[in-house]
Amino acid sequence: MNIIIVGCGKIGTTLLANLVAEGHDVTVIDNNPAVITEITNIYDVMAVCGNGADSEALEEAGVADTELVISATGSDELNMLSCFLAKRMGAQHTVARIRNPEYNERSINFMRKQLDISLAMNPELLAAHALYNILKLPSAAKIETFSMRNFEMIELRLKPDSLLDGMRIIDMRAKFKANFLICAVQRDEEAYIPDGNFVLKSGDKIGLTASPAEITKLLKELSILQKQARNIMILGGSRTAFYLAKKLGNAGISVTVIEKERAICEALSEALPKAVIINGDGAQQELLLEEGLHSIDAFVALTGIDEENILVSSFAQSHNVPKVIAKVNRDELIPLAEHWGLDCIVSPKKLIADILVQYARALENSAGSSMETLYKLMDDKVEALEFRVKDDFERLGIPFKQLETKPNTLVAGIMRDRKTIIPSGDDMLLAGDRVIVLAANQRINTLSDILKKG
Repeated sequence: MNIIIVGCGKIGTTLLANLVAEGHDVTVIDNNPAVITEITNIYDVMAVCGNGADSEALEEAGVADTELVISATGSDELNMLSCFLAKRMGAQHTVARIRNPEYNERSINFMRKQLDISLAMNPELLAAHALYNILKLPSAAKIETFSMRNFEMIELRLKPDSLLDGMRIIDMRAKFKANFLICAVQRDEEAYIPDGNFVLKSGDKIGLTASPAEITKLLKELSILQKQARNIMILGGSRTAFYLAKKLGNAGISVTVIEKERAICEALSEALPKAVIINGDGAQQELLLEEGLHSIDAFVALTGIDEENILVSSFAQSHNVPKVIAKVNRDELIPLAEHWGLDCIVSPKKLIADILVQYARALENSAGSSMETLYKLMDDKVEALEFRVKDDFERLGIPFKQLETKPNTLVAGIMRDRKTIIPSGDDMLLAGDRVIVLAANQRINTLSDILKKG
């Protein structure tokens, strides 16, 4: 598929890397010659140095023959104008990065309709949603939601004293009453879609699927269920911090935000009357201790500096804060953070990349099933995809035990009439089902891709 990306900052470059890896033909537009030179040295893509809201630059990029234009510059208004012009010049679909909190959902929906923008994306708001979900279930390192929140997938790191250390997956069903499925395991650098004989070990990162109630039941049985965080400290007054503090405050949760820029503190105080805003340098350990680091339920580091987020989060963890989360955007720093024991890391640019990869695949394929959700798990080695089964799917009504699926794929869950099904060999797919599929080390475009041909 022909795709144009306007703006090659952190978000744009991440989208570029992911979409090139997907096999798409990508052209980039950026007004910085040094960025264009760096991009073309690394990636086999066409590049145009210019303004993404300039019709000549769009024309030079081949907008008339483009299926998808993604505008991800630092300016919301330029992104919207770029998408508007691209659509008028022949682009089939457009995506705009719109991140200013002043644009609420109602105004964004109005602008999307008037400007004919296919999708609006807000990395900071997505990150806030992800953080909020984790803070509701602090036992998890990561939570992904499917089927209108009726089905969840969580990632857990097995600690040395875990009840699952040395246990075969097939033996877990007999030991624990919850209805769940362990669908992915990462051990060191390898990712697996495990069978029943797979033996779990401490240090493994596991992905399990179930309904929210069953996940809570299992965590209780494993004696690792942490209470929902009610007293939270946020480091940094970023857009993500604003969105998160607003959601937490509306839920009745106590929030303290520490920000060293006085002007930002004043703006946050006005916008977040339910939160406590502290003007100070959160990198100073004395300040964190004075503001009650020992008594909080969770610490979230959201400054614009990854290294500071990692270091201060490590300090919070050393003071036994029950839940510590760090925002880390630079890929090369994530293994370092994990090595320091920070297993809960959020990357806004990765969240956006997942959505755009899903969107591009959905535009390419529609026969038999339609992709509705895509998440990358286990350090991007495993994909979890949600499909809606159409009535022309070729294997309707056939029990799974009679279907041959490809290695390293798994049907992890089915949602049917609001009922959550952890599938067995006797279950089958019916038209209208929502089905969650796991795939390791391979690309799945449609539901049929998990089936062996023949």
